[in-house]
Amino acid sequence: MRYSSLRVKALEWARSIAFAVTAASLVRWGVIEAYTIPSSSMEQTALTGDFILVSKLHYGARTPRTPLQVPLTHQTLGSTNIRSYSDLVRLPSYRLPGFSHVKRGDQVVFNYPVELDKPVDLRTYYIKRCVGLPGDTIVLENGALFVNQTLQPTYPGLQHRYYAAAKPGLDGMFFETHNVREFAPVSGGYLLHASAAAAASLRRLPNVYDVRRITASKGVLDLNMYPRSISLPWNADYFGPLRIPRAGMQISIDSVSLAQYQHLIVYHEGHKDVRVEGDALWIDNNKVLTYTFLKDYYFVLGDNRHNSVDSRFWGCVPADHLVGKAVLTLFSWDRRKPFWQRLRWRRIFKPVQ
Repeated sequence: MRYSSLRVKALEWARSIAFAVTAASLVRWGVIEAYTIPSSSMEQTALTGDFILVSKLHYGARTPRTPLQVPLTHQTLGSTNIRSYSDLVRLPSYRLPGFSHVKRGDQVVFNYPVELDKPVDLRTYYIKRCVGLPGDTIVLENGALFVNQTLQPTYPGLQHRYYAAAKPGLDGMFFETHNVREFAPVSGGYLLHASAAAAASLRRLPNVYDVRRITASKGVLDLNMYPRSISLPWNADYFGPLRIPRAGMQISIDSVSLAQYQHLIVYHEGHKDVRVEGDALWIDNNKVLTYTFLKDYYFVLGDNRHNSVDSRFWGCVPADHLVGKAVLTLFSWDRRKPFWQRLRWRRIFKPVQ
């Protein structure tokens, strides 16, 4: 009798746990998911240690590509290096209807397009600001962003790289007081990432002699920049023009267009047999003189412009890589501080802007 009672209770617990896991998995897949900001690429907009909610309802949830996966995991089991999924079965993915479309200025979470060794839905999550929509033309001129030849607004948390000539010995407390979280001592002063307002605040201080913004020179090629072509001498401050592909957009195939779009055509358009030989594109053993894109793409930037690996470095985000829209900061945790000072009270339940 006692054994039977224990068995019944065990079954009830098992059913309860299974129901809870299933419900949590469905909410995480189709409604909303929590996400931790791992880096400073969006400072001061989103801080390292922010715990944010990402809405899947805005753009529509994606049906899973990788069904053989341990529930409520992403790439690995906890903090181990053990894979939490098997890619023996891969399904086509579809996006359910959402109640909005991606807009310029949205903070979007997406799967990192460069991780080609993983299924799309299990690639690392990134968060950046979407600044370019399908069909837009992007230009960065001395760090200023132009979309379709129109200068874009400066977001409140936008940061650039500065050199501050100042007396030695300034510490983290000093810079944090003036809303600067990233700095490093260099000859004669400090190299720092700051907003225009923070830089102006520093200029007014008696122990800071000069603050000037550091930018790359026009026409100087940075081979870290997409598409890493000597025919397109782009860098972090002078980038483009680059037209963002949209579904149905047609291009002529030549050396310039292949430099700009080869990576997308080869790795993200879904062709099984595609190759590039010199200035020629071959699909299914047929030489292609023009190409029509099958997908929409997006251009994203980090608000911390000189400490962000974004579309300037690896290109556009395919539409099927979009995860959702960041909507709310639940709370924020600063691991650099003592335990009792780590919670950032002002960021609790703060809307994402």
